[in-house]
Amino acid sequence: MKTGPLVAAVLLAAFLVVRRRKLEPTLKIGGGLAVLALLVYGSGVVELPDFKKIVEDAGDTLGNWTYLVVGVMAFFETGAFVGLIAPGETFLIFGGVVAGQGTISLVALIAITWTCAVLGDLASFYAGRRLGRDFLLRHGPKVQITEDRIHQVEGFFDRHGGKAIFLGRFVGLVRAVNPFLAGSSGMPFRRFLPYDIVGAGAWATMLLVLGYVFWQSFDKVLHYAEQGTLALGTTIVVIAIVVWAYRHFRDEENRDAAMRWVDTQLDRPVLRPLARVVRPVGRWARGPLKFFWNRITPGQLGLELTTTLAVVAVGSFAFAANAITLRDKDLVTGDATAFRWADEIRSDTLDDIARAVSHLGSLSVVAVAVAVTVVVLLTRERRRVIESFTLVGGLAVTWGAVHIAKAAVDRPRPADPLVDTAGQSYPSGHAAYAFAWVAIALVLTRTLPGLARTTAAIVAAVVLAAVIGLTRVYLRAHYLSDVVGGWGLGATIFGLFGMAGLVVAFLRHNGSRT
Repeated sequence: MKTGPLVAAVLLAAFLVVRRRKLEPTLKIGGGLAVLALLVYGSGVVELPDFKKIVEDAGDTLGNWTYLVVGVMAFFETGAFVGLIAPGETFLIFGGVVAGQGTISLVALIAITWTCAVLGDLASFYAGRRLGRDFLLRHGPKVQITEDRIHQVEGFFDRHGGKAIFLGRFVGLVRAVNPFLAGSSGMPFRRFLPYDIVGAGAWATMLLVLGYVFWQSFDKVLHYAEQGTLALGTTIVVIAIVVWAYRHFRDEENRDAAMRWVDTQLDRPVLRPLARVVRPVGRWARGPLKFFWNRITPGQLGLELTTTLAVVAVGSFAFAANAITLRDKDLVTGDATAFRWADEIRSDTLDDIARAVSHLGSLSVVAVAVAVTVVVLLTRERRRVIESFTLVGGLAVTWGAVHIAKAAVDRPRPADPLVDTAGQSYPSGHAAYAFAWVAIALVLTRTLPGLARTTAAIVAAVVLAAVIGLTRVYLRAHYLSDVVGGWGLGATIFGLFGMAGLVVAFLRHNGSRT
């Protein structure tokens, strides 16, 4: 007899009974099988197989096919409502485990899974826009999407508003149908996409890293699992308390009642010195801080902050992923191919055009463009100090970050460049500085009323930044990964300064009203 598995079986069975009305059928079946397996193992009738060996064999068998399997499952998780039938999270955790074995790259797997998850959501979103809610009501029961479940998800939308796209990624029932209902409800695409990028990235990264870390510490996990009946019980109790506290204090009346109880306790003589500190903090928490937090959380401050956050998330990943990969490899996937394609289209005319366009990403040209923009912003009737600081600060920090990163990665330049080059290769300074053109376009279209075709101006700036980076590859001044890293670094820093500017502008506006 083995006490640990038997106790775990009892605890799991109790959980399934208590939550039976809220669990999905797949979880009920899986939980029941797990209880049965724990009872059989705990009774000593059978011995468990070598789980570690099974996982190792599976990882070796799949190899690079793991990228495809995990990516496809991430796509179909919402793109075809597979998340209601098969546990898509399990495939992501397994992919992280395979990466932990060293068979595949965790960084590449995160990039593929993130992209596929967003593409699956977009497919479901446009299907919802085209087919409508009635289609889901007619055909949903075939994949366990009942009308009651649709009402649950719609209630989730009503409670959380725009941030439901972000939060819904972490709720099994909501995740599977969220994008479809967002499309069928008429949610604008420009509002849906930023929340989805942030949510899909956080979801994919969390599960893949969980599997990766789990495998790296697998022996310790087994050791604690064998001796961890008390730890398991403690964990369950702690999780239950946290869930109860979250649900209880989510209600404003319960929060107010708790604050009144704290005030009563602080009236006691022994606690009066502490009250001098606690009460001002409490007033701040119930007043400006509460208002500020409600506005800053995802989906509350508005589309601009969420969009900027999505840019920062993608940009920081692009920069860090290439930097991490270059620790073990001289070339990143795509570097050699990009040079081969450049050689195939090379001509004297293209060489001259590339040199001219590339110069637009040099620090001197970008600095002049930023300076002119700042002069325009500061000489207007309403001086745009925040926007000016965002541009100048963003460019200055980008310049410093480029040089620090170059020294840290210390990657040699490509051979036989067509322009003069100096210093290390990663990241591309031109590609990073080129993102200032996008920031300039955003600031001018946001602050200058009547500026025609604002969307066209922003798109033109994005295209210019992209072309500047690609010319550096064409001219063999940088590898493609250098350019992608530069774009990511520039997007991250200018995005962070943009977020700071939005928050400061919000606080100024809110302060002027009060």
